[in-house]
This record gives sequence, C-alpha cells and structure tokens, in this order.
Amino acid sequence: MPNEITLRVQAHALTDFCVRAFQRLDVSEPDARITADVLVTADLRGIFSHGVGHLRRYADGLRSGMIVAHPQEQVVTETPATATIDAGAGLGPPVSYRAMQKAIQKGLEVGAGFVTVRHSNHYGIAGYYAMMALEHDCIGLAMTNASPVVMPTFARRPMLGTNPIAVAAPAGKERPFVLDMATSTVALGKVEVADRLDKPIPLGWVVDENGVPMDDAHLAFEKIRKRGGVGLLPLGGTGETLGGHKGYGLALWVDILCGVLSGAAYSNLIAPRTAEGKPHEANVGHFFGAWRLDAFRPADEFKAAMDDLQQRLKNAPKAEGQDRIYIPGEKEYEAMERYLREGIPLDHKVAADLKAIAQELDVEYNLE
Repeated sequence: MPNEITLRVQAHALTDFCVRAFQRLDVSEPDARITADVLVTADLRGIFSHGVGHLRRYADGLRSGMIVAHPQEQVVTETPATATIDAGAGLGPPVSYRAMQKAIQKGLEVGAGFVTVRHSNHYGIAGYYAMMALEHDCIGLAMTNASPVVMPTFARRPMLGTNPIAVAAPAGKERPFVLDMATSTVALGKVEVADRLDKPIPLGWVVDENGVPMDDAHLAFEKIRKRGGVGLLPLGGTGETLGGHKGYGLALWVDILCGVLSGAAYSNLIAPRTAEGKPHEANVGHFFGAWRLDAFRPADEFKAAMDDLQQRLKNAPKAEGQDRIYIPGEKEYEAMERYLREGIPLDHKVAADLKAIAQELDVEYNLE
C-alpha cells in the first residue's frame, strides 16, 4: 500500500473514470473497458507499479500516435494449437485479452494452446491474463518483453526488459497459485513508485553505467527513462555469485518467445528512438499459453493435490520471527478483498495526475 494516501476510491468509480478517459482518446468502449479493468485490477491486487498511475503513459501514447486507438488487428498465422496476432500498434491490454481467450479456446479444444502477439505495447500486469485460464480448469501462462532497462550479466548497458513471467494454476479449497514476477530484481514500476513517494530504493535494484549501486529513486528513474546507461539488475543481482546469470537467462528466454518467435522487436530494438530522442513504434511482443488439466489427469485430482501441496508448504516449520508462509498470489488475493471493501488507496501524485488528465481531456472527475 502507498505510504502517502491522498484518497481511497471504489474500484467501479476508478474503472468508469479510466473508461471515459480512453473513450475521449477515441478508443472503442470494449477496448477502453478491458484496458481500464487491467489497470484497476493491478491496484486492487496491490501492484501499484502497474495500476492507474500508468493511465498517463497510455494517454500520452494515444495522443502522440505511438499507440493506435483503432488498430488493424489481425491473425497472421494459425494452427489448431497456435496463432500469431499482429496488434497493429494498438493498446496492449485489449489484444492481449483476445489473444489469451484464443489460447484458452485452443487449449479447451486440443489440450494446449499458445498465441504470440507482435506490434503491441505495454500490457499491464502479466498475471491478469494468466488468471483468465483459471475458470476454465486450465493452467495459464503470460509473458511479455519490454523496453531495454535491465543489465545482462557482465554488461555495462541495459539490453533487456524486465520481461515478466506469470503462471496461474487452479486449486480446490485453497486459492489458486498465481506467480507474477519480473525477471529483473524488481519491476521498473517499483522504482517509479519510490520516485513518486520521494523514497530511496534499496541498494541492489539499480546500478549506474559503471556498475555502482544507486539508491536515489528519482535520479535512477529519470536516467533509466532517458536511457542514460543506468539499469536494473537481473533477478539474482550483479554477477553470478547469487544467480544473476539465471535471471538474465530467464529474461532472454522471455525475449525469445515474445520477440523472436512472434516477429516483434527484441532487446534494444524495442521502442527505438531517433537521434533527437523521439520515440518510434514500440513493437512489443507477448506470449500466452493455456493447457487443460484433464489433458494430463482428472481436474479434481489435480486440484486436490494442489490443496495438499499448499497445506504442506504452509504447515512447514517457520523461520524465526515469522508466523506464516505464503503461497504466490495469496497476498494479492487478500489485498483485493481488502481494497474492494475499503477502496483503492491512491498516493498524492497519482491522484493529482488523474485530476490533471480529467482536465486535459475534459472528462468528468468524480473520484473525491
């Protein structure tokens, strides 16, 4: 939760506001609602780095033409189990929603389905799409590449994105397993949140062009945003001692599936800029998968085993000073339950930016 809460807003009100903003930017009502739901769901799950604080990013992209409001989205290749979709430089969430729907449908029909997307943009939290598979008794997978902000092991310049991986698997009486993680030590949005709140960042998140750790969130975020040679570290940190090469390898694997396989950009070809620093089309790539539980074993047996697995982990002896062991996704489900009751907390900078967007677009602002 943000440390400096300006106000709390009910999820439906925040969603409706975002929909109005997107429609003012000529986005269709269905695509506006999908994108708004992805943003608000991130905040509901406590992932403030990817919530409505990114409305500005999407709005600016639409206004500049870097994101196309009415893209010529099309399926360019398809088999019974696979497909590739060209997003036409549109918003990332709508095409990703439809791509995951297609992966799920293929999974239901033939056992497993995989869909890649090219010529897309930032798609929000990866977990949103992986979780779409849960209600169909499928396991879901979602990945995306991103602008180069992460240092490969032993490199002096960012060459890979935070390249998140999300996996969701259903359970029976227990909550689903939902892993949604960057392959960098931390998502760039966490640095952005620290910058908004004027907080330092832990040493080990970001290094400068000489490999020196940084704790100034504002300086780090500005230099990363402007591609000033500063970058995030891969999961595991610098070098190989604590496994930084493993995070680097995972990030590269995501780039292969999302960029190379789909026909999208990859590495530092994503979101290129002119010599004057003006952006070109991002050409981000995504990868989605879904496979049916009963293609491997009866779904009820799988879910019962998932319950047993979770209970075994939760009942393990606790480390000193700890009274609980969490399953990935559990904290986010609990955050959602709390914020649906109490309202979503917005920090002062996000609240002020939403009000500014409302004025710029001349849309009703009813969040206070």
